[in-house]
Amino acid sequence: MQPKNEQISLSSWSRYRLTSLAGEKRSLGLFSICALWIIALFGGWSACTRADENDWFVYLGTKEAQKAPRKNINAAEAVAPLPLPATPLRRTERKKPPQPDCLVGKVIWGESASFLDTTGKTLNIADWNLCPTDTEKFVQSARALDLTYHWQNTNLNDFHYEPTKLPALLFSGVRTLKLSDGHIQALRDYVLNGGMIICDSIAGAPYFYDSAKKIFLKAFPESRFRTIPADHPLYHMIVDVDRVTYGGRRGPSKPFLEGIYIGCRVGVLISKFGMGCGWNRNIERLKALPEAAYYDIKSANDIGVGLAAYIVGYAEVGLVEGRAEIFGLADERRPTDEFVFAQIKHDGLWNVHPGAATALLMKLRRYTSVRVNLKRVGVDAGQDDLSPYPFLYMTGLDNFSFSQNELSALERYLNSGGVLVINNGLGLGTFDAAVRRELKKLLPEARLEPISAGHGLHGGIFDTSTVQYSPALAKSKPELKSQPYLLGITIDGDLRVIYSPYDLEAGWLEVHYPQMRGYESISAQRLGMNVIVYMMTH
Repeated sequence: MQPKNEQISLSSWSRYRLTSLAGEKRSLGLFSICALWIIALFGGWSACTRADENDWFVYLGTKEAQKAPRKNINAAEAVAPLPLPATPLRRTERKKPPQPDCLVGKVIWGESASFLDTTGKTLNIADWNLCPTDTEKFVQSARALDLTYHWQNTNLNDFHYEPTKLPALLFSGVRTLKLSDGHIQALRDYVLNGGMIICDSIAGAPYFYDSAKKIFLKAFPESRFRTIPADHPLYHMIVDVDRVTYGGRRGPSKPFLEGIYIGCRVGVLISKFGMGCGWNRNIERLKALPEAAYYDIKSANDIGVGLAAYIVGYAEVGLVEGRAEIFGLADERRPTDEFVFAQIKHDGLWNVHPGAATALLMKLRRYTSVRVNLKRVGVDAGQDDLSPYPFLYMTGLDNFSFSQNELSALERYLNSGGVLVINNGLGLGTFDAAVRRELKKLLPEARLEPISAGHGLHGGIFDTSTVQYSPALAKSKPELKSQPYLLGITIDGDLRVIYSPYDLEAGWLEVHYPQMRGYESISAQRLGMNVIVYMMTH
């Protein structure tokens, strides 16, 4: 049975209780949510007292929005109590016509409370649903793009965790997010298989923001949250979100989102500043919270449109890059005459396109007589012996730096005849700046120079003197035309460093990367094979 929430009157100063799905009730202090609601509803606030997490528990919807039934919905049986703190929800079934594909599921979590306002009407609020229409309005932005998607409320206990059925999950709230270890592991698998998780601190509450980061760092201990750079596709899918306005602040500023990357894709996205309140189009009550931090309605909706398009556009990328790299037993026992794809691991995001190297090597095996090993090898330049590898590959998306040991090892490697090939994943400016800075440390007297279209590299097994660029790059750099753009450094007359400022590797997987600045698939594959063959024959 669905537990009933204890009701309190907003006009009284009595104690009240919050109710979880498990039926547990706990008392809170005199001046917590009850006081918040009286003051927030009637326009007052004491700025001299720092808000605790319960002071952020402000409902941002209207009774009308809460009571309005959604069309073609029937109520069904109640959900059984969950083992984690959560709010009860009644399952719903769509009437005809059939339910369209869902874009995002809003996750049920936390506790709920029931209040009586001064008119005697009941008001129910919950941790997960303080912005009751945020997901609906978010999905409406996708419909404006002619994407016929829907949304759903999601109970983690009976969720299928299949990204092909539901590509994204939204966690929304202001107080401390708590999830069981079982749910954390299941969410990790969901993201690794191609799903995306979005965490929105709807009022900029530090309690939700900090706890969400902690939970997903626990889920992905091998990763870290990285600031999404200004030229990232997420900010440019539909409209260019270069500047935004934050509620309570004057003047425009840069957007700020953080993410955990899975390959090149943002698998977990967290917003320190509230987005849902802007999607919800009800930010007036946030003005009663002097510490609230949120995007204004226009900025939130600009980001939301891009985010909806990003979820759709990168869903296939997540599925493709989430596949296991396939190789045979023979690749485990490498003969000395086989080409080995050795990839440098560094302190930035080094594994940008999982599976791409294997895909290229399979084509190299098919179109040439080159003996190749399909198992990619990750190497640590500061610790591993680099001498067995005549070729080292490196890629990234964001900032990185070489240690002194790595610089020394790479300098010896290049001066001994090795070749370093560098690829700028998605063609982002942050990684480009880092590459140029670190190469200056590595080879202070050398300069990156364009490799001409007439260079021998472009006349290998394929003619790559003309290429085709991705639409985003062709639009932003029309001066490139169809000329390949690779940079190189020569040592003693030999080409020892090859750098592609635009993504060469993405095309090896034959999947569409929206807003990627790089080469189209056929050009990327031919260039990649030419580079390997040129390196092996020179």
